[in-house]
Amino acid sequence: MPARRILSVWFPRLGAERLLRRIGEGHDLPFAVVDQTGQTQILSSLSAKAAAMGLRADQPLRDAHAMCAGLVTRTRNAQAEAAFLQALVRWAGHFSPWVAAQGEDGLALDITGCAHLFGGEAALVERLAQEAGAFGLTACCGLADTVGAAWALARYAGRAPGHERSGDAIDQEARATRSRAAKRRHWERGGTAPMAQGGGIAPRIAPPGQTHGALADLPVAALRLDPETVAQLGRLGLRRVGDLTGQPRAPLARRFGRGLVMRLDQALGAVPEPVSPQREAPHFATRLTLPEPIGMTEDILAALDRLLPRLCERLRDRGQGARRVRLQAWRVDDTVQSVELGLARAAQAPERIRPLLAMKLEEIDAGFGIDILRLEAVQTEPVHARTVTGHVGATEAARARMAGDTGLEDLMGRIGGRIGLEAITRRHPASSHIPEKTAQVLAAAWSEPATGWPAPPVPRPLMMCRPEPVMAPDRPTPPDRFRWRGRAHDLIGATGPERIAPEWWLDEPDWRSGVRDYWQVTTARGDRLWLFYAHGAALSSGWFCHGRFA
Repeated sequence: MPARRILSVWFPRLGAERLLRRIGEGHDLPFAVVDQTGQTQILSSLSAKAAAMGLRADQPLRDAHAMCAGLVTRTRNAQAEAAFLQALVRWAGHFSPWVAAQGEDGLALDITGCAHLFGGEAALVERLAQEAGAFGLTACCGLADTVGAAWALARYAGRAPGHERSGDAIDQEARATRSRAAKRRHWERGGTAPMAQGGGIAPRIAPPGQTHGALADLPVAALRLDPETVAQLGRLGLRRVGDLTGQPRAPLARRFGRGLVMRLDQALGAVPEPVSPQREAPHFATRLTLPEPIGMTEDILAALDRLLPRLCERLRDRGQGARRVRLQAWRVDDTVQSVELGLARAAQAPERIRPLLAMKLEEIDAGFGIDILRLEAVQTEPVHARTVTGHVGATEAARARMAGDTGLEDLMGRIGGRIGLEAITRRHPASSHIPEKTAQVLAAAWSEPATGWPAPPVPRPLMMCRPEPVMAPDRPTPPDRFRWRGRAHDLIGATGPERIAPEWWLDEPDWRSGVRDYWQVTTARGDRLWLFYAHGAALSSGWFCHGRFA
């Protein structure tokens, strides 16, 4: 069986070059794509011209304009970039049948047994780069025996290990130590570590079985590590992958976590990392291109009346129902406004979705006008036909729900559109004899109503609280007089006891007082309280109040 060969293709300027393909002009101008992060606008992708002028990704937009006054920018559309990457996945299918997206700007191809069809590995890589260049895209390729090694060669081949400015720099030293610091080697003062003899720039194609040598001179960031781990390794002088391969694994795992060791083993082939292309999921979306820009709410609603029936028809044909719906409005200035809503129950009827979308239209800023509307079912669920079956004693609510009555779900969808579906909860019975754990709180939109609540052996109070101390004599019989919440109470009646033992397999702080004897007591003030006597275990014994009856 031939050795496994993985090709990683990185598009370092994917976002900018995607838009430059659409613009069709201005390629000689510095161009950047702007993304919104909180209250700051940063550069997410740059053209080659902008990068040559010293701009960099993740740079604030205001700093970029200060460095380059002629910078041309466009707003980032992450969804369009993801769709463009999926189109590139389909394009790369004629190089290998096993292609998968790799992050937001790369592809991974398993070309085992495919290179001879193109005249060899080097010819395949060259042809792929040429075709990408014909599309107006910059492609950096790396070929190795593993996914991690190919990823590293595509992004870091030819780059020397860098370093961060540290407190060991000579201009940060105290004056008394500068003379001594000057005698140290430059790499001991935070400089770049010396390259090994016989090293050099790593090639982008690692011959079969030579992954270790191809990665040895690359920076440790090529192992797909987080920036904090890379900075910590640099402070210890471990700046190349070759510096890590000679280190004992146990100390590395203890200090930097198992993630570092796993990434190193994946790159070297000790841990398998397959290329797993995902089957394209069914796509439920409709689009309407308008002859003239619109901006009024009535016009958008009229467009929805044409989009929704088509979308719901596609959902019904596939036996699906929409759980989350997104409406996107393309404005004439090539920017996108979008709103998204969730439904408490999967729907495939337009009359259930339209009122919720109408509530969200006020969030769309039409600007100079909207010329394209797109409606998409982002999340779907199977919807099956239901018939009324069950026992004779089923309740009317269960009958209506089984028959398809969605009034409650529509109400939750309307409320959830304003406060969020996660804020609407319902209680379900839980399997526990502990009073405060007999029910669990679930999100109402993702759970069914509970039926058949188990009846407790004795009545439970309407209001329960955490156990509060009661000042009373330390004996198991109910006290004739006790003090609770700063007030004295006289006992006129008591019913019990009900003994409840803690769950011995769990260590809960509230139950460290041991076995409890619960009493329903009535005071002269008319209060009906739920008191218990804790017999003592890890904590001392005593009386506590756990709730109040109506």
